[in-house]
Formats: sequence, structure tokens, C-alpha cells
Amino acid sequence: MKKLLSIFTFLLIALVSFAQNDDSIFIRRIADEILMNGKAYDDLHFLTKQIGGRLAGSPQMPKAEQWGLKTLQSLNPDKAWLQQCMVPHWVRGGKDEANASFSGKKKVLDVIALGNSKGSGKSGVTGNVIEVKSFDELEAKKDQLKNKIVFYNYPFNQKFIRTFEAYGDAVRYRGAGASRAAKYGAKGVIIRSMSESTDNYPHTGSLRYDSTYPLIPAVAIGLRDADWLSNQLKSGNVSVNMKTYGYFLPDTIGHNVIAELTGSEFPNEYITIGGHLDSWDPGEGAHDDGTGIVQTIEVLRVLKTLGYKPKHSIRFVLFANEENGSKGGQKYAEEGTAKGEKHIFALETDAGGFTPRGFGFTGPEQQFKKIQSWQPLLAPYGASEIERGGGGTDIGPLSRAQNTPLGEYLPDSQRYFDIHHTRNDVFENVNKRELELGAVNIAALIYLIDKYGLE
Repeated sequence: MKKLLSIFTFLLIALVSFAQNDDSIFIRRIADEILMNGKAYDDLHFLTKQIGGRLAGSPQMPKAEQWGLKTLQSLNPDKAWLQQCMVPHWVRGGKDEANASFSGKKKVLDVIALGNSKGSGKSGVTGNVIEVKSFDELEAKKDQLKNKIVFYNYPFNQKFIRTFEAYGDAVRYRGAGASRAAKYGAKGVIIRSMSESTDNYPHTGSLRYDSTYPLIPAVAIGLRDADWLSNQLKSGNVSVNMKTYGYFLPDTIGHNVIAELTGSEFPNEYITIGGHLDSWDPGEGAHDDGTGIVQTIEVLRVLKTLGYKPKHSIRFVLFANEENGSKGGQKYAEEGTAKGEKHIFALETDAGGFTPRGFGFTGPEQQFKKIQSWQPLLAPYGASEIERGGGGTDIGPLSRAQNTPLGEYLPDSQRYFDIHHTRNDVFENVNKRELELGAVNIAALIYLIDKYGLE
């Protein structure tokens, strides 16, 4: 009996070893194809240079959708279509400005209006600036805020090694700062940009108004000017005139752009991979999230090129309106749930096109351990870290609707918030090799999940 058990164990180890060797060979083929013949960098060049920033409702939005559909169709998927959804239509409306007056002098501040914010009007709003470094300090100074401009000077916490943690810590001031200040009569708010960069580019991004209080204008300020303003306030009063022009038009029609490879064994079970097609308007939306879009397309291209026939249906989704409404992700989950689709896994790539580090995963422990077991197959291409916690704005609704396990591609994060939501998010700041290695790792993980499932 002991001898039979030893033989069985030997055969099991040999079988696993053979399977891993087979997987290693196929993943090497994926890598060779992408690194030698990849199209992601060229696709990104067209998306950024020929179309540019792609905010929901902008003229660039339908251009990007049509480009996405045409590009996916050119790869001969089993299906490709546009999925309609209604998206918000916020318009910046003009060049945002802020001018500081102090001790008889003036200084132009580099600012940008926050997305979804209400404009100040042509004459702007003017008020003395009062600095706060937390919501607790705001509450302590609430009796001083009437007719003032509140300056939220909350920096990224440098102790966080992963910059997304610092962003998550600081972004509450961008999201809720305007309404929290308006509650006490403030005229406007200036937010320290969500960044730890050394330049002075201001970073836009969405705010959320509480309609209980007045809708006051809100801008983000570049970090050098934020530091200047803070230092100047130590010497005396500073008055700022802010001019912004943002407004909403009625919601308009947008689309998720979807392609599918239909599963050979489990056609009614879906694996989704995607990024978001929209981007903020100051830059070209290169890292956020042009890289995620072209990596998604590249995964489809490499699987088709290598003649891979998936067991499960794999969806490649270019999501609409992640930045200021999340309507694309909501629609995708809504429609899939209404049709009774079973989504067994969803992966988002929306953290930039930098050097691969790994993947995050949200789901049952046994599934997490299964993905961890593939780490030796992914590590040669950079994705050596498999960790708990992962997902994204676009695929979150799937998890809430169906309890779908979620994954998130994790590139190196150190440079991401230098350019996130700025005029500096341009094609030239994307490295071709890093972009392609990201696509290699994503394609490899999708292949492994399709081949072995997660159960």
C-alpha cells in the first residue's frame, strides 16, 4: 500500500510538472509574440495623438468608441459590439484661473477646476484664503470660513510605499472638500493636487457635491504653488480670485466597446478583461487609461494570433465613463445580470503602463491560493507579487451584482501620480517595453484562469 501511494505521489508530481512545463512554453509564446510583434504601442499612439483626451460627452468620446470597435473587429473576434449607456456630460467651459494678491503684489497660480464642479462665472469669486490640513481642522475653524476660500493642504503620506494608498488617504479632500466647506459659508475651495510629484502640474479629478449645501467652485493647485501659498499665509493674508467655467449638459449616449471569444466548453461562463476608454481632458489619457485599453486589445490580438481556443467565453471591454460617473461598468453588470450571464472572473487594468509587479485578487481563499500557485509561471515576466485585494471601478459592479471574483493588474506605482489627471499624461511618458510586459502578464493570467478555472 505504501509503495502504491509513493507511485501515485510520484505520478501526480510528474503530471503537475508536465502541465506547468506546457504552460511555461505557451506563456513564452505569448511573450515572444507581444515583445516581437506587439501592436499596443502603435495603438496607444493613435489613441492619444489622433483622438486625445476622451471625457464622457466630449466630441472625442464617439471617435474613441468607433476606433475601439474598428480595432477590435480587425482582430476577428467571434463577436464585437457597442453596448449603449447614458453618461454625464460635464464641460470645462474655459481656461481655469486663479490669481493671488498679497502685500500689494500678485501671483498667477497654476490651477485646474475639479471635474463635475460648478463654474464661478466670468467675474469669478474672490476671498481671503484660509488653510486647513484636515477635516478636523476645518471643523475647528468653521466660524472663520464665511466668504473665505478654503485651501485644503493635505499632502500625500510619504510613509506609504505604494502610492495608491497615499492617494486613497488624500482623495477624500478632493471628493468631499467643497461641500464640507460650503456648509460653513465658504465661497470656493483650493485642493492640494493628489500627487507627490516635484513639478507644478495641477491634477483634476471628480468631486461629489452634497446638494444640501451651495455648489461652490473648486480647483486643484500644483504642488509648488501649494507650498508657496502655505508659506505666504504664514506671513499674512492672501486673497485669491478664482475663475472657472464648468457646467453640465444633459446626459448623453455613450458606449462600452466589447469583443468576445466564445468558449468552446463553457460558452455561458465569462471571463472579463478591460480598462476605461474615457479620460480627463487636460492631457491625452495615456497612462490613465490608454495603456489599459491597448493592453486589453493586445491580449485579444495575441490569443487570436496564437490560435488559442478558450474554454470559457472571454470578453474584452473598453469601458465608458469611469472617470466621472462609472456608468459603463454599471451598465455592463446590469445587462449581464439581467441576461443571467455567469461571470467567473473579471480583471481590470487601470494603474498605468509601468513595469509589472503583480496582481491583486478579491475572492475566496481557495481561489486566491490557486492564483498564487501560478506565481512561478508569471514571475519571469515581472508579475512576482500575488496579493490580497484587487478590482477596479469598472468591474466592481459585477462583484456587487454576482459576487464575481475580481483581479487587478499591478504595475509599479511610484510614477503614476506624477502624471495622473494632468496635462502631462501624454504618450511620450509611456515606455514601450513596460507597456508590452504588462500585456504579457495579463494575457498569461487570463490564459491560466481560462484553462484551469478558479474552482
